[in-house]
Amino acid sequence: MQAWRFAHVADIQVGSPKSFRFQPAWNENWETARRQILEVRPDLLLVGGDLTRDGAIHRWELESIHADLSALPFPCHVIPGNMDTGNKHTGVNGAVREGRDGDVNLNLTRGALTQFESVFGPSRWSVVHRGTRFTGLCDMLLGSGLPEEEEQWAWIDRLKSLPREKRHVWILHYALFIDGPDEPTWDITDPDQYHCWYFSIDKPHRRRLVEAFKATGADLVITGHVHNRKSFDVDGIRIDCAPATCMSQFARRWPDADPTLGFTVYTVTDNGIEGQFVALDTVSTSGGYGPGGHPPPKARDYSVAWEK
Repeated sequence: MQAWRFAHVADIQVGSPKSFRFQPAWNENWETARRQILEVRPDLLLVGGDLTRDGAIHRWELESIHADLSALPFPCHVIPGNMDTGNKHTGVNGAVREGRDGDVNLNLTRGALTQFESVFGPSRWSVVHRGTRFTGLCDMLLGSGLPEEEEQWAWIDRLKSLPREKRHVWILHYALFIDGPDEPTWDITDPDQYHCWYFSIDKPHRRRLVEAFKATGADLVITGHVHNRKSFDVDGIRIDCAPATCMSQFARRWPDADPTLGFTVYTVTDNGIEGQFVALDTVSTSGGYGPGGHPPPKARDYSVAWEK
């Protein structure tokens, strides 16, 4: 077969000067990545979540990045991230509270998911391009107990019965795990484990996903959320943690990971799928305003917005 390429980008977090917070550097970094992706001329683009800074709150942020992606001259397949719909679910608040709303208040909601899908279409999808199947889903649903979670698991089960393509690529937002596939669910109430809990998928759901990857002949799983580039192997399936374009984080937990901002271009050949990291050729230092993290409503001061 003739070699062809697809690109993957995640955690772009494009914001708005109409918001209670805005980092223009992140928007400018996305503009840089977008230009560089256009220069690559891939067959298609995968976007692994966190398209927006606060799309779960502001519909207009979802609409703005949707219009931008729709203008690209190739297909773009998108999954939501926690900034777009809300975080993975918990029934208790975690140990880290400084600058954060309670974790229970940050859970994904049906309203936020419906809002995302009203702009982008289904949050789960599976498409075939040139003999490679691409599958994306909303992993923030896992463990939520919402009706949409069971609908998604049933959909995943149906994928197992489809005829296998030569290659299969899955994309998630949350990291599948931190250290390895058999690690336990991290303890949200332990300060030393909180961030590992926040960045990863809990063990019961991880186990079911790995079973689905194996049953559908997955070659590659690409995740985001950690804003660091690192790869693992799980029973012959390559797990790529993707870089971000907005900013780096979690670097201390993975000292062998690369926090350089950029995206990945994958080349598909008869021999497999090979990834090549592309660093942003310019990283913006523009200053902005407002709090970081997941601030509670009382910390969202819209009077400081640059655009009213």
